[in-house]
Amino acid sequence: MSLRFLKSTFLLLLITATACGNKSDKSSGNFAEAEKDSAPVITKNLKLAAERTAHYLPLLEGKKVGLVGNQTSIIPTEAGNVHLVDTLLALNVDLVKVFAPEHGFRGTADAGEAVEDGKDPNTGLPVISLYGDNKKPSAQQLEGLDVLIFDLQDVGVRFYTYISTLHYVMEAAAENDITVIIFDRPNPNGHYLDGPVLDPQHKSFVGMHPIPVVHGMTIGEYAKMTNGEKWLKNGVQTDLKVIEMENYNHNMPYDLPIKPSPNLPNAKSINLYPSLCFFEGTNVNAGRGTNKQFQVFGSPYLSQEVFPFTYVPEPNEGAKSPKHLNKTCYGRDLTNSPQLDYLNLEWLIEAYNHSSQKEEFFNAFFTKLAGTQELQKQIEKGMSAEEIRETWKPGLEDFKIVREKYLLY
Repeated sequence: MSLRFLKSTFLLLLITATACGNKSDKSSGNFAEAEKDSAPVITKNLKLAAERTAHYLPLLEGKKVGLVGNQTSIIPTEAGNVHLVDTLLALNVDLVKVFAPEHGFRGTADAGEAVEDGKDPNTGLPVISLYGDNKKPSAQQLEGLDVLIFDLQDVGVRFYTYISTLHYVMEAAAENDITVIIFDRPNPNGHYLDGPVLDPQHKSFVGMHPIPVVHGMTIGEYAKMTNGEKWLKNGVQTDLKVIEMENYNHNMPYDLPIKPSPNLPNAKSINLYPSLCFFEGTNVNAGRGTNKQFQVFGSPYLSQEVFPFTYVPEPNEGAKSPKHLNKTCYGRDLTNSPQLDYLNLEWLIEAYNHSSQKEEFFNAFFTKLAGTQELQKQIEKGMSAEEIRETWKPGLEDFKIVREKYLLY
């Protein structure tokens, strides 16, 4: 790459960062319009992969590029959040197509809601949904592409489906001779790993690989593990490149600049999510239909004496028809609970023990979330949280050994 080109790209990036996007033939300069008023959160000295243009622009020169991204694919600056699409177009990258995961490109669809393909009104770029019946990009959808950039903000939990999308993107890219470049981002739950390791017979879109519930890896590290352990179909491996962050470590607190999905609105919800998401496989509401998603839990079937806190789920963004809609739920408000560095089972066990509907407490989705049938059986048998956690130790120790090979930070 010529010095002249590097200078021009640096200048364009500077303009993009300070003016929220330089206009081009394709870009309106404000691709992520819905997020333009979000207050940027900038961690001192941390430099995201998406900011490190000198490291990835040479890999994109002369290439037809696709992006797997959503509302989290941004660069926070003092002037505001700049979407990666705007940055790439301003830098004259030949970006021709965008792929979106669960919740859609704008991140506003309900969990599990089908999202149609479309076209971004600002740039004219086609947007292809990688959810519903089309979780894996087809050869036709990938036709003409040389490179796929993957830039999604993960939260470090096995059942958060962005890593499942990563699996299918890598697999499709390997089968179609396309390079995948991961733009790495911090893991807000990267300071610990915990939970049962998935039993492969319970593999699903909310758990595809033999990892614990909380895996303690960045999306770039996880991609390296997926490739290195040959977890893709038929053991294929992707031509994979990871653009690393600067000045990141796994114990670094990181408050996300934009919520990664509709029902994870803040740092508290993200911290509690690994523990409270188990309620999604029960008859207990985990805060959907409130403004405290994954910060409260409750059900009409829980004891009012044990659970005096009440709330009523109502339709809202990300939960058009929440569990126990318009019914009074008795439960717990955890918004002021201490920061967790482990997976808390006490709330789940307490709710089960004080439910008037024990026979209907668990549903089939619980085993998919847990990745094993054992957790439900252990709770039903009356095992304590400490006793259950003890059974996780051998799997966690084995996973740590595998994980060590792929850590970048």
